[in-house]
Amino acid sequence: MDARQLEYFLAIVDHGGFSKAAAALHVAQPSLSQAMANLEADLGVALFHRVGRGVVLSEAGAELLEPSRRVLRDLAAVRDTAAALTGLHGGTVEVATMPSPGIEPLTTLIQRFAELHPSVTVSTRAAFTPDEVVSLVRSGACELGLLGSAAPAHPSGLDVLHVEDQPFVVVAAPGGAIEDGVTIRPEDLAGQKLIASRPGSLMRSIVDDITAGGTGTEIVAVVDHRTSILPLVLTGVGAAVLPSSWTRLARRCGAVVAPIEPTAQLHVAMVGLPAHLTPAAHAFLALTRSFAQRRARSDGPEG
Repeated sequence: MDARQLEYFLAIVDHGGFSKAAAALHVAQPSLSQAMANLEADLGVALFHRVGRGVVLSEAGAELLEPSRRVLRDLAAVRDTAAALTGLHGGTVEVATMPSPGIEPLTTLIQRFAELHPSVTVSTRAAFTPDEVVSLVRSGACELGLLGSAAPAHPSGLDVLHVEDQPFVVVAAPGGAIEDGVTIRPEDLAGQKLIASRPGSLMRSIVDDITAGGTGTEIVAVVDHRTSILPLVLTGVGAAVLPSSWTRLARRCGAVVAPIEPTAQLHVAMVGLPAHLTPAAHAFLALTRSFAQRRARSDGPEG
């Protein structure tokens, strides 16, 4: 068994089959198939079940996923550590992120990291719940994860760095009843049309509390993708309740942003597996820690 075989194995899983994995790896499919046959022979177990023209991961294959990712990550760490002896050159940091933390603080973190380490690539992977972020980090698919939750996150087995707390704000098209920078209360949204995410998120629970007040406020659009919300707001479909991470982008796009009082807080944290980070990931985590310390000393979120 060698690293190349593990790389091929993970490519088949990640790309959903032999032919797509071979194309992504730029190798001939017969070579890929032979490498998997050799790996299965070495291990004495079938990693895939052949179903028609496709393959399904076997139980043994599923058990091998996390160890394989860690082995390849540790090998990459060895290479990166050697390179780090003369400075951080090259490599990739893989970060799982939820949508709102992916706006901020991730934008600022990547901007500052790129300035410090221009030869290192930051690769982000989308996740939509804290559990998805934790799963991607635990499986080794990503080294770090940026999540936002209704309560401070404490996933077992992971290192957790609290980054910041984001209050919620109302984002609306200009020219309406909502004024930029003027604090409003939930009852001030009486009669407003709101754009919301699907049930289950903290954003949606806030909207549901507002619409339950019997003030004529109603949900006019429900979207899965948070990136759809701001365009809908700007076209006048309705206002939206979003974490304050969206403030800077919303104002740059011409929307007005109003704080809500009282409001809940989105607790943003960075999670990672202890002792399984490459030098590049350690550098990104160190930058995040410095950012969090500055935020803790500031009066409020950037906007």
